[in-house]
Amino acid sequence: MNQERNSELPLITVATVTYNAETTLGRTLESVQRQIYPRVEHLIIDGCSSDGTLGLVQRYVEQNSNAEVPHSIRLVQERDEGIYDAMNKALQQATGDYIVFLNAGDKFCNERTLSIVAKCACWHKGSPKNPAIVYGQTNIVDDDGNVAGKREHSAPEKLTSRSFLLGMLVCHQSFYVRTDLAREEAYNLRYHYSADYDWCIRVMKRAERRRLSFVNTHTALTDYLKEGTTTKNHRKSLKERLRIMAHHYSWPAAICMHGWFVVRTILRK
Repeated sequence: MNQERNSELPLITVATVTYNAETTLGRTLESVQRQIYPRVEHLIIDGCSSDGTLGLVQRYVEQNSNAEVPHSIRLVQERDEGIYDAMNKALQQATGDYIVFLNAGDKFCNERTLSIVAKCACWHKGSPKNPAIVYGQTNIVDDDGNVAGKREHSAPEKLTSRSFLLGMLVCHQSFYVRTDLAREEAYNLRYHYSADYDWCIRVMKRAERRRLSFVNTHTALTDYLKEGTTTKNHRKSLKERLRIMAHHYSWPAAICMHGWFVVRTILRK
């Protein structure tokens, strides 16, 4: 009976991209393991790590086999051309109804996060009108995994593709996308730091053309590690975002918004 009931729930693919991540991966694996939601596929894409990353994954698999609510875990280990190439591989490998990227160092806010996402989606098996995107807020954590505060950008009450003219208002890790839709928009490998920003806009535009809904969970979904690749390469990331913004919204709009970002930064000092 439980299996029949669970089959009516969406399968959620949690995609974790790793490379030599033994210092931060543990908290991510533990976070997924603690989820009480019964239909989880954890897809780990590893770029042939040479440290203790795979040892952590092996222990995680062993612990999962004895868990009260075991999850499906799949490890793909092969060399890649960087994080966004690995994320493209995850898009092709995922079998879930929705996919979210939770990379090494990031974690869910609590053990009910995926249950909340599934409940808010109001998913109906086989329906072409299931929500395209389910999203929420994000907390920032430090290197030790302690919450350092809320993310500077706040998820809007009503999300549209135009929302990202103001920046990436929804963190990538709090952005759940229908996998069939997500797979139609590969990450653009010309972008090294902000391909996720471009990808989210393209996914939203595709969903809007199909008149699919975006659902706000009205809660924090992710604790996000602030010292990621984009943060460490902030200036290069901003240059890429300017180009992406101009591509999607026009150069005048992009220049105007980046001018406002500069003024806002100065006023805050």
